[in-house]
Amino acid sequence: MAQKPSIPKGTRDFSPVEVQRRQYIMSTIKHHFEHYGFMPIETPSFENSDTLLGKYGEEGDRLIFKILNNGQYLSKVNDQDLVQKNEFKVSPQISKRALRYDLTVPFARYVVQHQNDIAFPFKRYQIQPVWRADRPQHGRFQEFYQCDADVVGSDSLLQEVELVKLYDTVFTDLKLTGCTIKINNRKILAGIAQMIGAQDQLIDFTVALDKLDKIGADKVKEEMIQKGISQTAIEKLNPVFSLEGSFGEKLEVMKTLLADSEIGQKGIEELEFINSSIVKLGLKSAVLDLDITLARGLNYYTGCIFEVAAPAGVKMGSIGGGGRYDDLTSMFGLKNVSGVGISFGLDRIYLVLEELGLFPDSVRAGVDVLFVNFGEKESEYAMDLVFRFRESGIKTELYPDTAATKKQMKYADRNQIPYVILLGEDEMAAGALLLKTMKTGEQELLKPDAVIKKLQ
Repeated sequence: MAQKPSIPKGTRDFSPVEVQRRQYIMSTIKHHFEHYGFMPIETPSFENSDTLLGKYGEEGDRLIFKILNNGQYLSKVNDQDLVQKNEFKVSPQISKRALRYDLTVPFARYVVQHQNDIAFPFKRYQIQPVWRADRPQHGRFQEFYQCDADVVGSDSLLQEVELVKLYDTVFTDLKLTGCTIKINNRKILAGIAQMIGAQDQLIDFTVALDKLDKIGADKVKEEMIQKGISQTAIEKLNPVFSLEGSFGEKLEVMKTLLADSEIGQKGIEELEFINSSIVKLGLKSAVLDLDITLARGLNYYTGCIFEVAAPAGVKMGSIGGGGRYDDLTSMFGLKNVSGVGISFGLDRIYLVLEELGLFPDSVRAGVDVLFVNFGEKESEYAMDLVFRFRESGIKTELYPDTAATKKQMKYADRNQIPYVILLGEDEMAAGALLLKTMKTGEQELLKPDAVIKKLQ
């Protein structure tokens, strides 16, 4: 008996209508990427392991999918390492490549390799799949698409302002109103760590702080204590845990709290510039909010950090994120190249649009109209019209076989084809077409040109 087919956990098949809806989101994002001056590139699905490992922190490294070497990959493994099951020593001996974890590090590698061909500042976008060995759950998959836009070669904060506007423009176009664009600054986080005397534990501190909205203040404090941060230091964080008010009001509190931190004050100045610029320019449907607990555990962010939350009432993690990285390319030998970028979470955006019923009726799979096949003579007559309809921009299909009309109507209904054309001897003699609207059952006898005009 044949084994029942399946797919790996954390991956999905997509039906025709799902593909159409995903393409609708991607084309909307792509349209605005290009209007903002970003140019497309693509990088391989897998990279050399040393390109990826060590770039995302210890937690990120564990989620990277490694690819086994070709051939007899165990033959070159040190026997003692194999017997001792030492995965840290065995892994690099059997795997030299890995699936990309995100699009940012491969982009940094691309910039360094092609630096002589690039005009800086370089604005690129990428819409490609990435892979993470994460625990699958609602809105979180092991294979998913990222839609990234980055600028490298400019340290101007105008780039951050533009990226906030880009988020707002895309979500407004998708009718996804009420999103919150959360922003913070790594310099402020460094200033807080400095204030509590935990500057040597910045990564541990930020990773724990980033979990505040997920596990609550008490659990965050417990995690910080486990990481060796003192109770006295944690008590100094109480104003951060209870921070409320408008963007400006929150900044004023932080300005006082970090009065003695030069790096913290620098971060506050950067956020003040971005906020004042956005206030002047205005946002169409999103809200810009200061979230001091926003840390994002990735090691490469050095300035502003972004994260986008879905509209209130939608239970979903972030649907976008990004930030400023002042030294990302230095890991590949190119120093002093600042960059900033954002990402749209295609799969989560899809789920939000689906939950809120925001996909337009026009976004569907299949054709616009089906010609019913009544026989050889009728189908031969219909073929000329089919190609005429297609050349007029109408997605058109002729049922391929002579079959009962009921069967062909069922085919149209199951494929959500909105119109059917009945073309029999009487219609041929009259030089007309009987157009049936599937939703209402209404039928009209029209000339071909009139049908084309109606369906265009």
